[in-house]
Amino acid sequence: MPRISLFDSPFLLGFDQVERTLDRLAKSGGDGYPPYNIEQVTSNGLRITIAVAGFSADELNVALENNQLVIRGKQTDDGERVYLHRGIAARQFQRTFVMADGIEVRGADLNDGLLGIDLVRPDAVARVRNIEIKSSSKDKKRRGGSKALPVGRAEQEAS
Repeated sequence: MPRISLFDSPFLLGFDQVERTLDRLAKSGGDGYPPYNIEQVTSNGLRITIAVAGFSADELNVALENNQLVIRGKQTDDGERVYLHRGIAARQFQRTFVMADGIEVRGADLNDGLLGIDLVRPDAVARVRNIEIKSSSKDKKRRGGSKALPVGRAEQEAS
């Protein structure tokens, strides 16, 4: 039995990619590591802050892949330390955020074990575009096939 979706509406054209992205996010779940905050810092600015204690800048990667912001962390263990208790997570991770069209990544910084990523959402601009309607040759013949002439030339040919 086929699955019914909100995006099956005939009024929502071309949203199949959005539906696939939502399905992928629902299946990925999330283990909550590393923890993160998303805050609105200006009317069109966002900041993602990820707790990455113990990771250096060289062990972190921030990349835009298609419409996703992907943050990866992988620590290299030098093998020289002997832990009696290890409570600080040092496992590799990948955290993904789906980005809306137009959102730009302005930069990233690592400070006191927190990775900050600044995003900007440009102001929405209303776009209106008229589409020219072309008629077929059959349609022109049915209406008499007359060609529209500029106003000055139409008056000259009428006299």
